[in-house]
Amino acid sequence: MKRKHMTFAIIALIVSFFTFSVKSANAEETTYKIGTDLTFAPFEFQNENNEYVGIDIDLLNAIAEDQGFAVDLRPLGFDASIQGVQSNQLDGMIAGMSITEERKETFDFSDPYFDSGIQMAVAADNDSITSYEDLEGETVGAKVGTESARFLESNKDQYGYDIKLYDDATGLYGAVRNGTVAAAFDDFPVLGYAINNGEPMKLVGEPEKGASYGFAVRKGQNQELLEKFNAGLANMKASGKYDEIVNTYITTSDSDADTSEMVKVEPKKDVYRIASDSAFAPFEFQNEDNEYVGIDVDLMNRAAELQGFNIEFNFIGFSGALQALDGNQADGMIAGMTITDERRQSYDFSDSYFESGIQIAVKEGNDSIKSYEDLDGKTVGAKVGTESADFLIANEEKYGYSIKYYDAADQLYAAVNGGQIDAMMDDYPVIGYAISQGQKLMTPIEKESGGQYGFAVKKGQNPELIQMFNEALKEMKRTGEYDQIINKYIEDGSATEKRVDESTITGLISNNYNVLLKGLWNTLLLALISFALALVIGIIFGLFSVAPIKALRVFAGIYVDIIRGIPMMVLAFFIFFGLSDAIGITIPDFAAGVITLTLNASAYIAEIVRGGINAVPKGQMEASRSLGMTYTRTMQKIILPQAIKIMIPSFVNQFVISLKDTTIISVIGVVELLQTGKIIVARTTQSTYVYLIIAIIYLVVITALTKLAKVLEKKVK
Repeated sequence: MKRKHMTFAIIALIVSFFTFSVKSANAEETTYKIGTDLTFAPFEFQNENNEYVGIDIDLLNAIAEDQGFAVDLRPLGFDASIQGVQSNQLDGMIAGMSITEERKETFDFSDPYFDSGIQMAVAADNDSITSYEDLEGETVGAKVGTESARFLESNKDQYGYDIKLYDDATGLYGAVRNGTVAAAFDDFPVLGYAINNGEPMKLVGEPEKGASYGFAVRKGQNQELLEKFNAGLANMKASGKYDEIVNTYITTSDSDADTSEMVKVEPKKDVYRIASDSAFAPFEFQNEDNEYVGIDVDLMNRAAELQGFNIEFNFIGFSGALQALDGNQADGMIAGMTITDERRQSYDFSDSYFESGIQIAVKEGNDSIKSYEDLDGKTVGAKVGTESADFLIANEEKYGYSIKYYDAADQLYAAVNGGQIDAMMDDYPVIGYAISQGQKLMTPIEKESGGQYGFAVKKGQNPELIQMFNEALKEMKRTGEYDQIINKYIEDGSATEKRVDESTITGLISNNYNVLLKGLWNTLLLALISFALALVIGIIFGLFSVAPIKALRVFAGIYVDIIRGIPMMVLAFFIFFGLSDAIGITIPDFAAGVITLTLNASAYIAEIVRGGINAVPKGQMEASRSLGMTYTRTMQKIILPQAIKIMIPSFVNQFVISLKDTTIISVIGVVELLQTGKIIVARTTQSTYVYLIIAIIYLVVITALTKLAKVLEKKVK
């Protein structure tokens, strides 16, 4: 009897175990892994808090809450999400995915949750176009290869318009703003989102019927998830929650697009850090009072005034500004930055604030070049990696010239004036500014159209900053302030009254000696502090390298090999940008420079110490030890005093090297002597005289140090 009871008890226990396991498994299955796209505004994108939001995300979360399941969101990108569902790594995906017959062979779709389509948009103040019939004789724009482009092509004869195609939305919307096209066609949710975020356009008419978007699971799997989605979607539409979510992101009526007055946007930070270039006249450069001015600077400052937010500029150079933005050390960047599709993958851009272009310039008085055909057999210069260089390469065979490359604009000007090249090509505002500052150049050929400059923030971050800039930019254009700022630097180049003639060495020194002395002081301070710290660290590791303990020798050898094996510029970038981002604390540029120079010099000083100690005959160590002296005592009293005399010339030489190495630290924004010179050249374009002055300063300082070292060496001996 007892055995029967025991048998029943065991069976009951097993049944209970399996029942609990099934319930646990069912509980786990209530969390679904859902794939989505990375950036497809307004359906999925990151907000200023790096949280994924959008129509798809908000709708999915609302349905999950309504139906009682949890979502493990995986923003993998559209293609990766498709692969994830097909390989059972994801339970489903929602990514603005059109329901097509072809896709139905692989996926099961929910009920459509959004009916897309294409729509027409015109400038906000355009009241003359209210239907397709009004497009006769006009030019209409669309993006290349889109449904909109195909629609326009198929209806071109019926409505009598011309078509102009653009690579991206920036070019398309910009063409509407400047009147290049009378209307734009695009997916209506994308247009609606752009208008909702300040684009000065309005929608006209009703959307053309387009594809429907659906939530997808793998064919024949996760049917319970599909049923839950459909049930939740129906509830969202019945309760009005669906319309609330869609209207959060998309403007659907003309009345919402009234932009006659500037919209004030609420800032979300006390101070926004803005990174910029340090020497790119006329967009950012130092004037004769050593204050940063230029088109970019003036536009950004005025935008802050109009919108009521505070900014803090960091003029760190173009590459440094990009690194600062990527490393979250800056909230935004304005530096004559061309808007490209490649950069859009990493940054969100404002409306274009300047349409650039490239132009040929020749020496003043050169009447032999009046067209591209006249360049046959001649040499044309351009800066490496620029739009000008790309243009010249593309047309080299057509016009028969040869190309010579330079690193900076001042080298181009010198080459033209010196006759090394017959002509040069550069951004037209840069050439215009150089001419206004006294460069003997002229531009006989009309400029080529170029890229558009935009203010940038990191992808998905600080959207209110972009919106504030856009609203202020529209206001400046409406009031005429924008044209005043542009003309101030490009047409007449007279940003400030010239106090002295900076075309001579005397004038340059007279007007810039204060800033040159400040740059020299920063150079000496960097070298002295870093070298003092490097002496301490280097001597310690040098002693480790000759210590009787093998572990210390190995440790010292690894340290020296690692530091000497990393180029100093790479080390500076890592410490200032990478390390700052890793620890979450911004390391000041000067401190980062000191750390970089200290580490670099300490590795070489360690080798100097090791070599100096090894230069003392080994017999002296053996003799002192045989007399009963300890290793430490022998080093203090016998070995090091002799080794120091051997090391001193090398120490002085290493200090001179460290002094010269300070020029490398300018890459992270430290304004030492060389960077000071670059800033002066950007304003005056007098590269020959400025760099001659800097070379003389270095020569005097290093010669004085060398003389001092020789005196010190004699006294020690």
